[in-house]
Amino acid sequence: MHEVVFYLAFAWMTVLLVVGVAAVIRLRSTAGRILALDMTTLILVALLILYADANRSPYYLDAALVLSLLAFLATLALARYHGERRIF
Repeated sequence: MHEVVFYLAFAWMTVLLVVGVAAVIRLRSTAGRILALDMTTLILVALLILYADANRSPYYLDAALVLSLLAFLATLALARYHGERRIF
């Protein structure tokens, strides 16, 4: 049962990743692209966590944590730049 749930979650996350990349490419507004890029990175983090569980390797969890922190900081910087036209 665990394997079935894993494969369903992996397939669903892959579909969501494709939809997120398509949203980044197709959206015209800057705010929409920022949100779609943040969503895409969070889905990638979820895929890394699923892969870490499948391989029983904690290194992928470290990569997922670093990627989520970088995505958070990048989203903050992009949102501030979009709102005020300056980062700092």
